[in-house]
Amino acid sequence: MREFKPVVVVDAHEFTALGRYIEKFGAVQRFDAMVQYAMTANLPEFVTKASEEWFRKPMLQALRAQGLSQEWYYTTSTDLADKKVSMGGVQPDTGRNVNGLRNAVSFLIETRGVGLGRAHLARRVHTHVTAIRSVLQSTAARADDLLKLRRFVDAELVAKACQGEMLVEAAATPSEYNLQMLDPATGADKTVNVAWDSALELAAVKRRTRPCGYWLGADQADAALRLRALGVQVQRLDEAGALRGEAYAETARELAPRDDVRGSIADAGGALHVKVELVSALIDVRAGSYYIGLDQPLANLVIAAMEPDTQNGFIANRIVSDVKSQARVTARPEIRMTPMP
Repeated sequence: MREFKPVVVVDAHEFTALGRYIEKFGAVQRFDAMVQYAMTANLPEFVTKASEEWFRKPMLQALRAQGLSQEWYYTTSTDLADKKVSMGGVQPDTGRNVNGLRNAVSFLIETRGVGLGRAHLARRVHTHVTAIRSVLQSTAARADDLLKLRRFVDAELVAKACQGEMLVEAAATPSEYNLQMLDPATGADKTVNVAWDSALELAAVKRRTRPCGYWLGADQADAALRLRALGVQVQRLDEAGALRGEAYAETARELAPRDDVRGSIADAGGALHVKVELVSALIDVRAGSYYIGLDQPLANLVIAAMEPDTQNGFIANRIVSDVKSQARVTARPEIRMTPMP
């Protein structure tokens, strides 16, 4: 991803057709394919529009033309008492959403398969071939438009640094949905009314002003290297000085499971959830510490990693050791810096 910077990404899987769906709803998964593009906080609006108009709509037409059924991607937890069904998660912790924050059209395509062995294998493979062929055809047809979109979105994000608001955290919208499934005994269609978390419209959980960038302490080399591995531009401070910004004051912490839908994914160890308050400060920094500006195309990916009070940030995942080792920078630095290779 860092080397080639693709403008279109497909994450292809199979989904569970039987298992917990029979146990929870007395029904079998019905659809040949389930599809969803990136849906997460701070995703550029025009990337979403391109995903829907240039890619998803033609893909649905291609699937229908082959007699193949489709639905938005959805899943449910392994807790049999939890009857909620959710569209794919809205946190920046999946390939689908992270690649969206790289300003790519990013799709998850899943077909019936897990638990079916080789049953209906030709149809299942044909479903993937049909869906992915459609993505490739749309990419070829819109090649020039996609490159223009990438240039526009990249430039827009560079210009947003130091101004306006950003979403620190967002959540899916609770609703109800009539889910089409199959009766396991007869194979007849079966409509199941479910509590449904929709990712089509995100609810803002936490907003903050968009800083100019973030500071990391000199002892946080692992975090700086991980950001570089993602393709983020990181600069090392050549001299000591002061940065105008906001420090994080931790007010509480707990180790807890991730809140977003996980399907059958085990969440080993949970995430470190911290609560913070922002404190305006003149931050004394020393040579060898790091600055990560938001005047770069991957700014929204930086936000997902650097805000400490979400389950996806480097604090929650124990990459940054302490909230005192990072800060928000609210005025462009005047200190000499050298880009990390």
